[in-house]
Amino acid sequence: MTHAKDGTVAVVGAGVMGAGVAEVTAAAGYRVVLLDVTAARLDAARDAIRRGLSARSLLLPGGPPVPEVLGRISYGTDDAVLADAAVVLENTTEDRAAKREVHVRIDRLCGPGTLVAANTSAIPIRYLAEGTRHPERVVGTHFMNPVPHKPLVEVVRSELTADGSVTRVTDFLRSIGRRAVVVGDAPGFVSNRILMAVINSAARLVEEGVASRADVDEVFRSCFGHPMGPLETADLIGIDTVVRSLRVLHEFTGEAQYEPRPLLLDLVARGRLGDKTGEGVHPRPSGPGTGDGT
Repeated sequence: MTHAKDGTVAVVGAGVMGAGVAEVTAAAGYRVVLLDVTAARLDAARDAIRRGLSARSLLLPGGPPVPEVLGRISYGTDDAVLADAAVVLENTTEDRAAKREVHVRIDRLCGPGTLVAANTSAIPIRYLAEGTRHPERVVGTHFMNPVPHKPLVEVVRSELTADGSVTRVTDFLRSIGRRAVVVGDAPGFVSNRILMAVINSAARLVEEGVASRADVDEVFRSCFGHPMGPLETADLIGIDTVVRSLRVLHEFTGEAQYEPRPLLLDLVARGRLGDKTGEGVHPRPSGPGTGDGT
């Protein structure tokens, strides 16, 4: 095992995805520090983690006591603690310029032996790594939402990522109960390169009156056996996150299929962001959990 569980894991970004990553990492026995720029975001994450652990203890009794897991997580706004981290898991907003700057700062603060993992929906890992002093240690870890209920992580290696970094991150993921599928570096990787095109196409069919929102999802559930249709999935992810991911894909690929559809842009403008706000493509939450990442 590459990472002793007495080493600190730093989770940067305390949104829905960051809170989920911190929860499963602490539940696996690691000491975790969750970082964000605002105390309010950290307070919300603390409450979400407590609720998640309590719900899981009822559904899956026999796990570690909730107070014990909560005691392994500390919260802060001072990223100087990154200097002592064995692993850094970055989960900040899907803004390519801002995310790249975060990685430059992480690289500056961490020792050369720290493993740095980027949780991104669509931004190529090389783009994030090439501005750092140690691009060989940067690897993509695309966790799925909701993190505690998704056992698979899409691990992304860029041309700059060292073999050892891929081995270390897959070992780490295994130690927190996650299975890794290693893929090559490309905008959107495998999951979102396909999924975002499907969601955008589904929105177009609704705009053109080909089918209702509910019927689009019903075709995917009943014909293909998907547990959720593409528009329900968009609501779970968060419409704002879908739009950000589509824009990143459009910027990096230039392909018209990734230009966000007016239906999605209108929902964001009206604050209908999906399950996390109560309304999205559908008028009520259409799936379990809340969005803010894929």
